[in-house]
Amino acid sequence: MRPVLFGNNPSFWYETLRSFGHIAYGGADFGEVLTTAQRIREGDFDSWYDEWLLTADRVADVAREAERGRHPVSARDAWLRASNYYRSAEFFLHGNPADPRIDHVYEASVAAFRSAVALSERPVTPVEIPFENTTLPGYWYEAADDGRGRPHPVVLIHNGFDGTAEECHFFGVPGLVERGYHVLAFDGPGQPGPMHRENLVFRPDWETVVGAAIDFVLTRDDVDPEGLALIGLSMGGQLAPRAAAFEHRLSAVVSVDGVYDIAENFIADIPGATREDKAALLRTENAPEVDVQLERAAADSPVMRWALSHGAWVFGVDTPRQVLAAMLDYHLGDGIAERIKAPTLVCEAQGDLFFTGQPGTLHDHTPGSTLLAFGDELGADAHCHVGAQRLAIARIADWLDETLRPAA
Repeated sequence: MRPVLFGNNPSFWYETLRSFGHIAYGGADFGEVLTTAQRIREGDFDSWYDEWLLTADRVADVAREAERGRHPVSARDAWLRASNYYRSAEFFLHGNPADPRIDHVYEASVAAFRSAVALSERPVTPVEIPFENTTLPGYWYEAADDGRGRPHPVVLIHNGFDGTAEECHFFGVPGLVERGYHVLAFDGPGQPGPMHRENLVFRPDWETVVGAAIDFVLTRDDVDPEGLALIGLSMGGQLAPRAAAFEHRLSAVVSVDGVYDIAENFIADIPGATREDKAALLRTENAPEVDVQLERAAADSPVMRWALSHGAWVFGVDTPRQVLAAMLDYHLGDGIAERIKAPTLVCEAQGDLFFTGQPGTLHDHTPGSTLLAFGDELGADAHCHVGAQRLAIARIADWLDETLRPAA
């Protein structure tokens, strides 16, 4: 989708489109997003924070006023929007993880979301998933009654490089619930909950994370153990298939959008004839020419500027070169994709800002997978189909229905 705002800054435009897209499931309102974006100085991270915080606080006040007036539906709706606006406010600040504004708005986002789901018509319960020596935060959504009188299938869903468990709601969790699925939305290491709570950074063996989530789900007696699906969003489009390659209790996996090699698009301009050559240069102790190259790339590209600064935080490294070196561990090569046994849906955004070409590669390497392309004719071609959330979740849910409940 062509930029309507921030025409010279694709990162600012994409993040604005992201909130426009969240209108579909209650995470925004058009006028609130538009007036906020119009106040922001393009490319200015502090301005982005200030204006989204202002809007979030104003909408949170609307929620409190509704609560005082005993209007729970109005309060719920306002809390949902405030949660998303607080999430957006901190988005570009992670170049300095010690910035106190980050924790302030993250905590406000989570608190607003929990205030909202406490008023939900369908039960939504904050949960803690046992994981190694800690827990992972998430939300259990109880399925709508479909009249079958039997355990429901479950969709596990997680975000990617930067999104939250709370944001999964706006990507379409309610659409899954109303179709008769229980849903567990959760954060894993490297994602906002574990990062903010204990600086638990990303790890490539994502099957350990998903395995813990499955163990948690299977403690319930209202779950169909033969109907476990996993959806991974954004970077989750690599993490989820990785998990499915080793965690064979899954009955289906959805990659939104498909990623075969996280690093490939980001290291394209690094010197070297092969991936191994580039990897050696990125991992060497001293490569000043590459460091200068990445400094220039960050200065020239808003996308690289953000990816490298945020990446240092979530991978637990110090320099741009170390960020790219860390990305090298997140791939489905060496026969990993070929180990996936569960039916796999690989989504493709034809105008993807980050992972162009990756869905096709994942599809080619994943036996029996289905490639589902989204174009711009219905405004669905942006990364993760932001701007077309209802269309995207409908197509994904229809595939899940046909895969998990073909006789229904």
